[in-house]
Amino acid sequence: MNSISTKNEQEKDPIKYFLGIDVHKKQWVVTIRALGMYLQTFSMNPSPKELAAYLRRNYPKGKYYSVYEAGFCGFWIHRELMSLWIESRVTNPADVPTTNKEKMNKRDTVDSKKLARELEKGDLTAIYIPEIDHQQLRSLCRLRHKCSQQIARIKNRIKSYLYYYGIFLSDDQISKSWSAAFISQLEEQCKEETAGSVCLQFLVEELKEQRNRLYRIVRELRKFVRKSGYASTLKYLLTVPGIGFTTAITLITEIIDIHRFKNLDHLCALVGLVPSTDSSGEKDRNTGLTPRKNKYLKHLIIEASWMAIRKDPHLLECYSQLIRRMRKTDAIVRIARKLLNRIRYVWKNQTAYLPLTAN
Repeated sequence: MNSISTKNEQEKDPIKYFLGIDVHKKQWVVTIRALGMYLQTFSMNPSPKELAAYLRRNYPKGKYYSVYEAGFCGFWIHRELMSLWIESRVTNPADVPTTNKEKMNKRDTVDSKKLARELEKGDLTAIYIPEIDHQQLRSLCRLRHKCSQQIARIKNRIKSYLYYYGIFLSDDQISKSWSAAFISQLEEQCKEETAGSVCLQFLVEELKEQRNRLYRIVRELRKFVRKSGYASTLKYLLTVPGIGFTTAITLITEIIDIHRFKNLDHLCALVGLVPSTDSSGEKDRNTGLTPRKNKYLKHLIIEASWMAIRKDPHLLECYSQLIRRMRKTDAIVRIARKLLNRIRYVWKNQTAYLPLTAN
């Protein structure tokens, strides 16, 4: 009777198979583990459907769990695996426990085996996967950031060209607004029939084209924000001092769901406003801010903090007290945490910002 009951229990509970997938453009390396044992490692075409068919053919009636590292491939693999009844998760490569031997012998098979092992042990933390519409809005916002960077590079090329040939125009316009009047001055320099004038002309045309593209991207962002249901959140975020449209839309597209953060520290960890420490024995050394950050948010929050202390009396009072005992750059980081806390409150409660009065 005992053997029969054991057999029935095994039939009721399907075997759990754990898959570590090392993802590449042209092939995947997959490792399969089950019941604490290594089963196999193999290479295959980068296709979730082929993987699902292989599992059901060779490991039927099982329960499948998979993991791969976040990277260039995005989240389409995760979505397809989930649709094929394979419980998928995506993890940050930096969070995968790795031995020194694995670091010294980094190969696709080693990485795949490592992922499967840690998935089975339950030591991997999955990253947040946004909905496809939200992810696409994030991509459009990041394109705006890249376009702004490209405009800054073109401006630097123009300034370098002007200085290289000893052409001095209005410092006020060249360093600040790059207004239409200043662009007209540049175009005046392009009228001569020389190779240098043609070179400058191409640079000016590229600048105008990128600025027009940036304008179109921002216009489309505004349109899709209204469609996505974030219009009210955007309206409330704009009431926070120091927060303009660019910062607000970047916050929305990078964070997406403010409720997924349990507290302020978790939100600050995403942005990169938490300290990095080096502790050994009796020595405890603060090495500054953590290198782990969201590169699209951190510098925007710091810049917004510099603007916020000009507009919010309470933040200005806090800043003036902080700079008495630390550097201004360290003080503004603490102001950034306060500002981020205000952003979190406004967003979670869907209410306009009400500034506190300084004591």
